[in-house]
Amino acid sequence: MAKQPKPQLGPERVTKFDPQNIQHGHIGAPASSASVVQDKDTALSMIDLLESLAEEIDSTLSLSAPNPYFAMATHLVRCHLEGKIVTPSSLVAASGVPYATAMRKLSDMVDAGMIEQRPRTRSGKTVSLHASTQLLTNWGQLSDRVGRLARRHLAESDGGERDYYFGGTYLAGHSIAPPSVLPEPISVSGGLRVLVHGDPTFMVMENLKRQFEHIVGTSISQRAFSIDRLHEETLRNAARKTSHYDIIAVDLPWIGEFAKKGLLMPLDEVMDISRLDPSDFHTAGWRGAHWEGRPYGVPSQTTPELLFYRKDLFAEAGLTPPTTSDLVLEAARHFHDPAHGRYGIAWNAARGTALGHTFIMAMADFGQPVVNLDPVAGGFDADHLDRDDFVAQFDTPATEAAAEYLLELMSVSPPDILSMSWYERVRPYAAGKVAMAYGYTLLAPYFELDANSPAHNTTGYLPHPTGLGAKPVAPVGGYVLAIPANLPEERRAAAAEALIAFTSPAAQKLYVLNGSRTVPRYSVGADPQVQHLSPIFEAVDAMSWRDELQFWPRPPLPRICELIEICGQEIHDMLRGVIPPRKALGKIQQRADRVLRTPSS
Repeated sequence: MAKQPKPQLGPERVTKFDPQNIQHGHIGAPASSASVVQDKDTALSMIDLLESLAEEIDSTLSLSAPNPYFAMATHLVRCHLEGKIVTPSSLVAASGVPYATAMRKLSDMVDAGMIEQRPRTRSGKTVSLHASTQLLTNWGQLSDRVGRLARRHLAESDGGERDYYFGGTYLAGHSIAPPSVLPEPISVSGGLRVLVHGDPTFMVMENLKRQFEHIVGTSISQRAFSIDRLHEETLRNAARKTSHYDIIAVDLPWIGEFAKKGLLMPLDEVMDISRLDPSDFHTAGWRGAHWEGRPYGVPSQTTPELLFYRKDLFAEAGLTPPTTSDLVLEAARHFHDPAHGRYGIAWNAARGTALGHTFIMAMADFGQPVVNLDPVAGGFDADHLDRDDFVAQFDTPATEAAAEYLLELMSVSPPDILSMSWYERVRPYAAGKVAMAYGYTLLAPYFELDANSPAHNTTGYLPHPTGLGAKPVAPVGGYVLAIPANLPEERRAAAAEALIAFTSPAAQKLYVLNGSRTVPRYSVGADPQVQHLSPIFEAVDAMSWRDELQFWPRPPLPRICELIEICGQEIHDMLRGVIPPRKALGKIQQRADRVLRTPSS
């Protein structure tokens, strides 16, 4: 048999990408389209189901003929989910029909807008094939209908419940479509280089690296560090002649320092900001990415610190969820039983950065910012910080009340509380050893994704309980993705396109479907599939609408990292009993005054 020539689809058959399908930074279809995935494994299971069903029908009816459209669509969607390249030859081979027939059907699908082609060489003669937004949307609708039909008919025939679960729950309505490949692949020497924080959300991004390489059309290299090492590496990178990274993750409080020092590139210099759809971001997260009115990053994580509490334990004890610091202590005392290995509450008390964050957020719980920020509706003005007249506010009655509150928490905390930091505080909560814990939403996977955890499906989420009549506040944490100022000019456009791709609603939803519990966009938090996965998204959205998400508790002052470190040292000595609260606060005030009076280098 003669060797078949490799199929070539001439330039006349390259589908034109419709810019109307990019709506303010959404990659792929508009947010009203049905999604193809609930998660990768469930979506692949649905593909297996449909393929098996088609095979059974073909084998049962001897006169049936293969459906090349279905076979090729299935192959495209599967490869899209698995991040595999599809060539015309491989797609023809998957069709199940003779070569000439397959080529005609393939051309039909290109003409119908089901397949996007992307050049693999400079000449454009060799292309890769990708499921278009239209095909992904249609496939999502098919999955939804099959799931609903199976639940309805099988449940009715079995006399079972109407919520029969079959092949995953494919929720229709305002579901965000999955990411589609970029119309033009990103082309940079050596691929994209990204510097991130080593937390669960960024590790989800690492696990999805192959899929995102498929989407952006280039390799991705990601380095992850702890929070302090990330800050140090960013400063080291800024001292280099040219940046080692195209994109860096920046903790929200660092924005002022890095922008003031000229380490970050204002994004309005390298992209049209409207493409990001700024109004879709949680207000506090988007405002926190700015310095003096200019955006220096795109929210990748908006993760407020909340109070996690065991709803089942509170219900059994007849206690209401605590909304004040006094009620937190009352509940913690009730559940504290060291003799049986049970404790009231866990929190960040490790010396340095961890405890420093805890203390300044505890100050906010009592209505006190770290410096004399101007009062505004909903809290304090943290948008205009490029001033030299700020005065430290650590020696006030509210600050003393916050310090006394932490001292009282010590008596109802695990014995190793003074060494607990970001992850250590949530692990005993997930293990059922503590009834409450202060924690960022990004830490929720420790118990939400562990069916064996006593806290699984039994956790409630509250903004920080307050004292002295202060307003409820959920201090916003998280990271933005930014472009280093010393990135070579020839790489900046590619970095900007990658920022849009990595922070789009479609990408953010994909992170959630694969385990993340941080959502910086309203549209993603309102997605029915996302809401089905965890109550945390609806809770955070409600806090945002109530204006409880605030970034003033950790204002992006240029010297904020030094203030946090000072608090973490002196308050740790206070908790160890080395110095009393008044002396600790006096020392913090003196050291903070010196920092604020010293010009930053």
